[in-house]
Amino acid sequence: MSSVTTWDPVAPARPAPPEDALYEIVDGHYEELPPMGTQAGVVVSRLARKLGVYAEENQLGEVVSEILFGLTPRARHKPRPDVAYVSYLRWPKGRLYPQGDPWPVVPDFVIEVVSPTDIAKAVQAKVKEYLDAGVSLVWLVYPQVGWVVAYESLHRMRGFTMADDLEAEPVLPGFRLPMTELFSDSAAPPTNGEAPPEPEPNG
Repeated sequence: MSSVTTWDPVAPARPAPPEDALYEIVDGHYEELPPMGTQAGVVVSRLARKLGVYAEENQLGEVVSEILFGLTPRARHKPRPDVAYVSYLRWPKGRLYPQGDPWPVVPDFVIEVVSPTDIAKAVQAKVKEYLDAGVSLVWLVYPQVGWVVAYESLHRMRGFTMADDLEAEPVLPGFRLPMTELFSDSAAPPTNGEAPPEPEPNG
C-alpha cells in the first residue's frame, strides 16, 4: 500500500461552533452534526473497539472515532467519519499528532453508520468524496436491518448480511467479525428482503 502525503492544516473557519458540538467543515463553514442515537452509538463503539484491538495487536495503525480529517489541501469538505483507520504507512508510529483539528491525513479506511434520516444522495456523495481522496475502503453500516456495504470503488462493492463475517481486505488483512456479533441486540431482520440501494455510477 502506498503512503499518502500529508500537509499543514488550514486555519479554522469562523465563527466556531459550541465547544461541546461535533461538526464538519464545508466550504470553510462549520456544520454541526446531529446527535447519534443509542443504536448507532453502540454499533460505532463495537466497531471501533474490535478494529482497534486488531490494529494494535498486529501493530498496523490507529483506529479512531469521530475525528475531523483534512482529506486534501483543496477539499471542500473536512469530514468526521464515525470510525476511521490510519495505517502507520500513512502516519508513522511515533509521529506527533496535531493538537487541533483537522488531522491532516487521508485514512486508509472509514466507516459511516447510516441513520433513517440520512439522505441517500448525500451519503453516496460522501462515499465518492472519500474514495476520490484516496481512502481505500469505505463501509456504510445500516444497523436497523443488519447490513454493511463495503466500497473499494463506486464500481466495486460487496454487501454483508447477518449470515456473513465482516472482512476488511485488503486494508486490514485477516480481520474477521461475525455480523451477528456486531449487530447483537441491535439490528432488526429485513422485512422485505431488499438490500440497501446501490449508488448510481459516477464518472
